[in-house]
Amino acid sequence: MRLKIINGTIITPYRYIRSGTLLIDNGVIVGIETRDVDFPGAEVVDAEGHYVAPGFIDLHIHGGGGHDFMDGSAEAFLKIAETHAQYGTTAMVPTTLTAEKADLLETLDCYEKANAANANGAQFLGMHLEGPYFALSQRGAQDPRYIRNPDPAEYEEVLAYSNSITRWSAAPELPGAIDFGKRLKQKGILAAVAHTDAIYEEVLEAYENGYTLATHLYSAMSGVTRRNAFRYAGTIESAFLLDMDVEIIADGVHLPAPLLKLIYKIKGPDRIALITDAMRAAGMPEGESTLGSLKNGLKVIVEDGVAKLPDRTSFAGSVSTADRLVRTMVNMADVSLLDAVRMASATPARIMGVHDRKGTLVAGKDADIVIFDADIRIQRTIIKGKTIYLNAIPQS
Repeated sequence: MRLKIINGTIITPYRYIRSGTLLIDNGVIVGIETRDVDFPGAEVVDAEGHYVAPGFIDLHIHGGGGHDFMDGSAEAFLKIAETHAQYGTTAMVPTTLTAEKADLLETLDCYEKANAANANGAQFLGMHLEGPYFALSQRGAQDPRYIRNPDPAEYEEVLAYSNSITRWSAAPELPGAIDFGKRLKQKGILAAVAHTDAIYEEVLEAYENGYTLATHLYSAMSGVTRRNAFRYAGTIESAFLLDMDVEIIADGVHLPAPLLKLIYKIKGPDRIALITDAMRAAGMPEGESTLGSLKNGLKVIVEDGVAKLPDRTSFAGSVSTADRLVRTMVNMADVSLLDAVRMASATPARIMGVHDRKGTLVAGKDADIVIFDADIRIQRTIIKGKTIYLNAIPQS
């Protein structure tokens, strides 16, 4: 249960430690040294000069490896967790799509079973319910048949059904959405604005009542708009103006380089979480796929590194992996590796309230670690001191 990682460039919250040594005991980091030190009884891992970073934390993810969290099986949860661990994700928040209440409850049941059995993939940090309380005009690829306004009878039943819900995304301008946000805050659940046509005044009220995160910024949300000839700031501008956290799909497709640079310039690495928002085709070859459950999901086509509607009029989901997010921020947005890693680890950990044990390489925290090369290609993923993934292919 003791591990010593040597000969790596360790990325701490503050600096790089070149040729550093990381000491792990019983799944917990117990020391970070600037040189090799004795650590009796430890297995030694040679990082071979690669980077040693905190594991990536994905706040918003729907699937991967050919599976979706709404497939109705615990096996799908486990396969998704195993798939994304290969790309550096050590913790994730499984996410639903807009659906009937019965499907949401079934998914929560599957989560409970999978969470108890998850030993070989990214850890689960609770469920994210994305919808069904959205603006129809900003539904994106969400199924319009299931979109509705917040219903206290419904959401109280769901909240009473499971203690595994850690975040819930909704459109704050809908009737009843403010009371919904208050209830989530009361329960200690992160409320996020999403799929919304809200203007600044509505977002401000929501922010004051518990909505502290903007779900996939720029995607399915309002910008500057006109009403009766007058201009109003939309949700995007509100997220910039308010002290809100934002999450971004940094796959280089959903957001081009200028927007990535703008978000980084305004919000900074401590307010930005990188998310995959990945659907089942992540980690799979391009071609036809399904967004959502196999039972009643939406047929899509994957090409150009993104999922699209069959008529190619709109994106229909991300197929990104966490390593790609970090690589995109470094190569396209000109962000330092230190900050890119922070947005994939420390900031998501703080947003989800697990920063006391995850998100940074600091003594006393869980040994969730990813080792990657100069191109941010994953060589090894370690979760609580256990190697979950090892790249056996020699790097050229």
